Amino acid sequence: MSFRLRAVRAFTLLVGFHLMGVALLSAIAVFDWLLMTRLFSARAAWFEGMVLTVTALLAAAILRGLFTFLRAGRLGPVPHGVAVTPQDQPELWGQIQAAAEVTGQRPPNEVYLVAEVNAGVAEQSRLLGLLPGRRRMLLGLPLLGGLTVPQLRAVLAHEFGHYGNLDTRLGAVTMRGRDALLHTVEVFQEGSTRLHHAIGALYVGYARMFLRTSQSVARHQELAADQTAARHAGRDATAAALRVVPVLAATYTHYLETYAAMGRSLGALPPEGEVHGGFRRLLAETGEQLALLSSGQRPPRPHQYDSHPPIAERIALIEKLPTDGRPDDATDEPAALTLLHDLGQVFIALESRTLSQEAARLRRLSWDDLVMARAVADAEDWSRPLRVAVARALRSSAQGAGKTATVHRTATTEAVADNELPTLEEILDAFDRGLLWMAVADRMPKPHQAARLSGPSARNFIRPKVFDGLAGMVHLRLAESGYAKPDIAWSGQPGLILPESWEKGMDDAIDAAVADTPDTAPLRALLAGPHCVSA
Repeated sequence: MSFRLRAVRAFTLLVGFHLMGVALLSAIAVFDWLLMTRLFSARAAWFEGMVLTVTALLAAAILRGLFTFLRAGRLGPVPHGVAVTPQDQPELWGQIQAAAEVTGQRPPNEVYLVAEVNAGVAEQSRLLGLLPGRRRMLLGLPLLGGLTVPQLRAVLAHEFGHYGNLDTRLGAVTMRGRDALLHTVEVFQEGSTRLHHAIGALYVGYARMFLRTSQSVARHQELAADQTAARHAGRDATAAALRVVPVLAATYTHYLETYAAMGRSLGALPPEGEVHGGFRRLLAETGEQLALLSSGQRPPRPHQYDSHPPIAERIALIEKLPTDGRPDDATDEPAALTLLHDLGQVFIALESRTLSQEAARLRRLSWDDLVMARAVADAEDWSRPLRVAVARALRSSAQGAGKTATVHRTATTEAVADNELPTLEEILDAFDRGLLWMAVADRMPKPHQAARLSGPSARNFIRPKVFDGLAGMVHLRLAESGYAKPDIAWSGQPGLILPESWEKGMDDAIDAAVADTPDTAPLRALLAGPHCVSA
């Protein structure tokens, strides 16, 4: 079957999705008319009223779906984006207009910069997209941070290529119809009554049939848009963009979770403009690694109804194109972010639109101060269970007056004030007294499933927690004395840089202290060295 016939079939099913609601409403109206005039007498009025109520609710659900489908193509506000005009960002708009011109399309009426690794063009469609309307482009600042200018040209040309009437106008209509249909199904699935869910199940079944039928049309459109991008930006730049975008998306998720949210529990944020702007710093440090990942990473498996063919297939088709004489080395190409003026102010403006009012009022810390505060908070979290357990063990030992203390079930729940928590040296003294694998270990928190462990199994289960507790106290000691320095580590994990003697000997020293027969001498020797301050 030719593409044109597939597009006509998909468009027919798209119209049928709308007509299905009209047919259901007509059937309900006929049923209600028969019910009121022919089927029941006055003696069954109560039952007739109940049935009419049910059909009215069904009709309301269907009408909701019809209006949702018709409104799906409307462009709503973009509260989380920064609007930029040709006067604000002439170089960026120049690239956008060039991509629109080469694809024979109208440029967008408005452009928004958003905090996503994504790009897209949306159109205010009417009559299922047959009548064009206002266009809007969304460009993710994180995406611009990871693309070169030629790669951005490829992305822009690809997006406009969706509107290029590549083989038939119905192909582009089908693409927009898929989005409208999925939006309608989501509204039904969020219905507030069982009738909404019942009608929604009918629409979901029809939607699945439409998605299966139109998938070949959608994928043909994607491949054709790739060809358009390759003609405009070059074969190699287009293939490189396809490789790097999935890696950028994963890297940005890592950045948000590891760096931007680093101070969330501390009530702090990175410096102004760095909540999203810090991502460019991470990319600057991991540029080569990112290139390696983008060339070797296996892309995720597409969803069964995904309109995009597998990325490997798309790249293979592009690389089969003849060479176009353009350089394939992107290392010397400028980053797409260089197209923007006043980049710092752009990131600040994006923060003002993406942060909640509560988050915007949080204190701001430099990256180094944020890393140090996070490291200190983590070290306190690691060390507190051990310090509490040792405090309880020492208390129980003192109450025993030299006798073997019995560990009660309530011993792990005794309150311990902060001023009663032992120092690092006091913990080591308790280990030397033989309290670690009796009183202390029994008082360390553990899940219910591990409560019955005993002997070597119990020690091996609790040993890593004791190790972390001692390591946390060492980090606190070194941070307080000024010997531990913050390390943002954009290419790894943020943390602390310890003095060389501690980097080399700390793990072995702590391992000795938490052995079956504890030996605290190596750790005490480090504590007595030049890079530490005794308590």
